[in-house]
Amino acid sequence: MNTPTTTDIQHLLEEMAATIREQLADKDPLLIGIHTGGVWIAKALQKILGDDFFDGPLGTLSIAYYRDDFTRIGMHPQVSPSDLPFDVDNRHLLLVDDVFYSGRTTRAALNEIFDYGRPASVTLAVLVERNGRELPIRPDIVGTSLNLPRNQDLKLHNRDGLHIEIRAAGAHHAE
Repeated sequence: MNTPTTTDIQHLLEEMAATIREQLADKDPLLIGIHTGGVWIAKALQKILGDDFFDGPLGTLSIAYYRDDFTRIGMHPQVSPSDLPFDVDNRHLLLVDDVFYSGRTTRAALNEIFDYGRPASVTLAVLVERNGRELPIRPDIVGTSLNLPRNQDLKLHNRDGLHIEIRAAGAHHAE
């Protein structure tokens, strides 16, 4: 199984941007990235599409306080706050994440977004969708899909460009 290379990731981002332009061109969307990998992907999409495509600055979302698995994984020691510098009421949102797995991160992100207001719609774009969905949530725009055994995880890194690493589940490397 081949993980996408930096060149592949750029190609996937360009394909995603074309789909976003096609699906959301008439909606004046606001862009929101989920910390941390989703913010990197959102920034890359914003660069490809141009600042004029999105109706406002990039919003960032931290779902740390909305997770349902604190007892299993604990709280990350460096939690960044969310920053939505715009009103979400009746607006079309493009929510971006790096890897879609169980759907729980997306559920937590939606909970936080609804704390800020009620959007007209939320479109979910992810770089990688992997097998293992647990909730009735699925991304609208997908860069690529990968099937991995449950004992493996995907991790996006942003060192000299975006890189995806497959590693043993639960393995943690210093960033």
